[in-house]
Amino acid sequence: MYEFVHLLTLNMTAVMGLMGVLWLVSLVRRDASIVDPFWGLGFVLVVWLSCLTARTPDFRPLLLAVLTTIWGVRLSFYLLWRNWGRDEDRRYRAMREQHGSQFWWVSLGKVFLLQGTILWFVSLPLQAGAWQSTPVSWQWLDLVGCGLWTLGFAFEVVGDWQLALFISNPENRGRVLDRGLWRYTRHPNYFGDFCVWWGLYLIAAAGGAWWTILSPLLMSWLLTRVSGVTLLEKDIGERRAGYRDYVARTSAFFPAPPRCE
Repeated sequence: MYEFVHLLTLNMTAVMGLMGVLWLVSLVRRDASIVDPFWGLGFVLVVWLSCLTARTPDFRPLLLAVLTTIWGVRLSFYLLWRNWGRDEDRRYRAMREQHGSQFWWVSLGKVFLLQGTILWFVSLPLQAGAWQSTPVSWQWLDLVGCGLWTLGFAFEVVGDWQLALFISNPENRGRVLDRGLWRYTRHPNYFGDFCVWWGLYLIAAAGGAWWTILSPLLMSWLLTRVSGVTLLEKDIGERRAGYRDYVARTSAFFPAPPRCE
């Protein structure tokens, strides 16, 4: 147990160190949005630190590391590309206007340290999966987890690609994307994220880390009720014509046939 506590402490220190550096950079740039592209890379950092300190080298920690790296690097580079040259995200601008001259230290707690803490907690299946994994052959949970991860990753990649193509066309300015995966769910990227993290959890659970279930539950709650669907749709109906009709016929999260055409 001492070894696992040491691993958790090491990862927490590394994550908070990363967030501290990003916070300092955000002060110089006056842009707290810099935290977003490094969300995925934070998980990559945690999973590889966990693998390097694993008690028994096994295929499962390596599998978790490879899948997390593919997901995290893709997400981080996509967000970096998408946000390159843009102004600070409106969420952080609103916080900056609200707190004024105090935003510099408020952002440390409410943005960077908070996200670091959530990242560390959500990654518990990765940490425990690397530390607790038993050297056994493939189990059915591993296969289900890999399948669920693959489904989720495909939804994220295809959904982001379809959205990028849609936005790149000037004729679509102010319109609503309701084709492709976006015809069946209003948030294919969030649904994909949901599947990815439940897939990683199942792989970790196959190695004995079943008790970390609160981590994917927290991620699911964040995606559906807090920073995902709920936050994004808070005022989008006022900013984009036709979105209310889109909501009326399209599933919010889990893919389903449109309710009406």
